[in-house]
Amino acid sequence: LEQGSINARYTVELCGKETPVYDGCARPLVREPFHAHYFHGPDGMGGMDYPHPKRPPAPGYAVNELIRRFGEAPGEITLVTLGPLTNIATALRIEPRLAQWVKQCYVMGGAAWAVGNVTPAAEYNIWCDPEAARIVFHSGMEMMMVGWELCRGEANLTGEEMAMVAGFDTERARFAIDCNKHALDASTFLQSDPGLGLPDPVTMSIALDPTICTKRSKHYVEVSCDDLTRGMTIVDELHVTRTEPYRDRHWWGPRDPNIEVCWEIDIGRWKETLYRTLR
Repeated sequence: LEQGSINARYTVELCGKETPVYDGCARPLVREPFHAHYFHGPDGMGGMDYPHPKRPPAPGYAVNELIRRFGEAPGEITLVTLGPLTNIATALRIEPRLAQWVKQCYVMGGAAWAVGNVTPAAEYNIWCDPEAARIVFHSGMEMMMVGWELCRGEANLTGEEMAMVAGFDTERARFAIDCNKHALDASTFLQSDPGLGLPDPVTMSIALDPTICTKRSKHYVEVSCDDLTRGMTIVDELHVTRTEPYRDRHWWGPRDPNIEVCWEIDIGRWKETLYRTLR
């Protein structure tokens, strides 16, 4: 929690903003904490040893601030989640109306095709706290799941594209490349996926311009909390849980669609959005 707060506050300062950063939950609802140092480095910023931010965390608790801010402007604010969903689930347990207060939620997490990056079945953000993800997914919140598969392959930045970004010669561009060097190596050697994948910026680009998601549809999505498939996002792509004779098959029926799934993105437009931001 402390390192994540430091990283967020440093990034805000680097961008010349004054966005408050509140500390939230320090651990998952049920599970032991797990940190992806093997992928993002010992500090989550590629081990670049950036200076400590000047501003302290904002006074207050992130969960309470979520409830307060959305409650003061119901239906007006978009929520974008780029990590495990512990804070959101905790807020929903305190104030279930939060689900209706959120205008739209974009979740960077899950794997609609069940191609995992922390286990064969699961994406890291959902796997870290599957119980929290299940609470959020079943809250009734208007939500789009942006799975990590959308952020691989051709969506990665190539070596040439990274060199181009570095050539922008802005502080933001240098930061974007340097803090991800450890992740670049991990993706290449651990996942055999060359290039720099940027799931969080992909999700944010869709939140800023929803038309970047070029194929979407709403489905029933369940989160597994079992050991073998912990964190797996099970997408009922064919809507079998709404169709006879499947409706009465034990646990599964009937189930109505609860999550909009993004299946494809306009890769060129997502990258152009990134470039404009970093120039």
